[in-house]
This record gives sequence, C-alpha cells and structure tokens, in this order.
Amino acid sequence: MESVEAGIAGVDEVGRGPLAGPVVAAAVILDPADDWTDLRDSKRLSARRREGLDARIRASAVAWEIAVASAGEIDALNIRGASLLAMQRVVEALTPTPVAVRVDGRDCPSVAPPVTALVGGDDRVPAIAAASIIAKVYRDRLALDLHARYPDYGFDRHRGYPTALHRERLARHGPCAEHRRSFRPVRAALARYLPPASGR
Repeated sequence: MESVEAGIAGVDEVGRGPLAGPVVAAAVILDPADDWTDLRDSKRLSARRREGLDARIRASAVAWEIAVASAGEIDALNIRGASLLAMQRVVEALTPTPVAVRVDGRDCPSVAPPVTALVGGDDRVPAIAAASIIAKVYRDRLALDLHARYPDYGFDRHRGYPTALHRERLARHGPCAEHRRSFRPVRAALARYLPPASGR
C-alpha cells in the first residue's frame, strides 16, 4: 500500500455483476495522521473484518460518502454508465471537496477535481481500499433489505449475483421490481412471463 495523501479522495464501486439492485459507489478522504496499514481491498477481507473496518472508517475518516445508481438507471445507461454516474454523485457529495480523486479501475467520472484511474487501486491506495470496504458493507446491507422485501429470491445468500440459486429462483418467480432488465438472464426470465404479442 502507498502512503496516505492529505486531501485525496479514494473512490470505488461495487455491484456491477449482480442481476438486481443498485450499483454503489463510495468516496473516502483519510487522515494521514492515522494508521491505515490494515486496509485491504474489500474482497480480500472477511465479512466480520469488513464490518469492523467500516465502522472505523466512518468514525475516523476526514470525510466519506456513499451514492448509488438504481437498477432503472443501469437499464437506461448500461452498467458502465451507471457506475460512472454513481461515482460522479459520490464525489460531488463529498465535503470537503477533495484536491484530487483516485478511482479504482480504468474509467474516470466527470468531476471537477483532477481524477486518476488506477487498475488494482484498491490494493495500492488506502483511500480506495477504504471506499471499497464501506461500499461493500453498504451494498450487502441493501441485499438484506431486498431479501426482506422479496424473500422468494434468496438475496440474503447470493446478494443479487447470478448464482445457480438466483437463476433458479428467477426462473421460478420471474423478475422483481429491482431486477436489472437489461441483463440477459433477467431478460430471458421476463420473456417467459410476458404474454405473447397479439396478432392481427
């Protein structure tokens, strides 16, 4: 990991792959005076460790924000466009305004501060790792909310990702309101539940 830079916001998003729910972006500005050496990409941490670090980041960071792009926006824009929109929203909501932004991946959102995209940034930049952690924890909680609203789909187990269980439940019940209709498995399930077009 690199050292923490003052005023630099790390940005990451989670939820590109699921078949349902929003894509979530987080932005974090860390305090260089604190010790952040235990931060890692959220995918390399246990759920319990993520939860603990999430609480610490929220309590100790200079600033943090979370923003989403909805399933409807994903369908309208495509997942890349919706991810960039969520990242733009989260940077614009951040107070104080960062002096620069580091984003995990290859794409840069359209924001006022200078932006650098870094492939593997969540393993290199502590602020990006912090953003990945709070975004992941937030989205996992959203999945539990989805499970409470739509218990037939098993969102508490697959978090919306296209597992065998999710595909089976999608085929059995058809899409719910939070399914991304532009994603192929959802389109296929939806087609089975739409009445045939009437002929003339």
